[in-house]
Amino acid sequence: MLREVLEWLAIRPDGVYVDMTAGLGGHTREIARRLTTGWVLANDRDAASLEQARRNTREEADRIRFHRGDFSGLREALREQGVEQADGVLADLGVSRYQLTSPERGFSILSDGPLDMRMDQSQEVTAADLINHGAEKQLADWIFQYGEERRARKLARAIVRARPIRSTAHLADVLEKAVPRTGPLHPATRVFMALRIVVNQELEQLGELLQSAPEATRPGGRIVIISFHSLEDRMVKERFRNLARAGQAVLLTRKPQRPGEDEVRDNPSARSARLRAIEVRGSVQAAA
Repeated sequence: MLREVLEWLAIRPDGVYVDMTAGLGGHTREIARRLTTGWVLANDRDAASLEQARRNTREEADRIRFHRGDFSGLREALREQGVEQADGVLADLGVSRYQLTSPERGFSILSDGPLDMRMDQSQEVTAADLINHGAEKQLADWIFQYGEERRARKLARAIVRARPIRSTAHLADVLEKAVPRTGPLHPATRVFMALRIVVNQELEQLGELLQSAPEATRPGGRIVIISFHSLEDRMVKERFRNLARAGQAVLLTRKPQRPGEDEVRDNPSARSARLRAIEVRGSVQAAA
């Protein structure tokens, strides 16, 4: 949703912007191209993705600063650059193409690889730890809550019985045998999503961002978030509405914006994207 992101950020040539999920640098590059004396902070907690972003944005290097960190470090990252607030903050919560297409990262059911799924590979807990050592009830709860999978108990039971599970392909096979495919969606899809959310503490990280971003955005600045999961979108919607009710922000998108038909055709993974945007007004309290 590049066109929509650029529209809602309303980029000023002399502004300061933060791309909290730089990935391979696509959004970062396009923001930088619209700057003259301003700059954009490209943040990601995946060191490998951030290195790819550096290479992909070489032509705009004079307007980009890089930072490795998670959502909770937004304000500290800005202070390291000598500023307190940005003119705009962007977060695209989707998994990057680099992560999905790298079998060794373990994010995809389409190729065999280790049960990893860590966005920050310096952290200790992997998907293998959850799969092979988690209690059956805990696994079922994760799959039901984060994967929104109604057959969670059956799938968790199959996982426990098949231990030790050695790889992504092994896990996908176990799940497909437990719940045979009846439509286009592989039975492992929602389980993989749930595991990824838990491994990376994605909802907790999003909560941190939703608290800190309004404080880290100057009055008149904008926050744009693209979510891909109903739980994420619900958190964004509620936080943005609470800020608007308190008079601390203006809702720019009353309903989430969705990608157009052309984009979905060219990039099917964009079909579940939901974009919401606000403009910050006045002082924002951390506990709002």
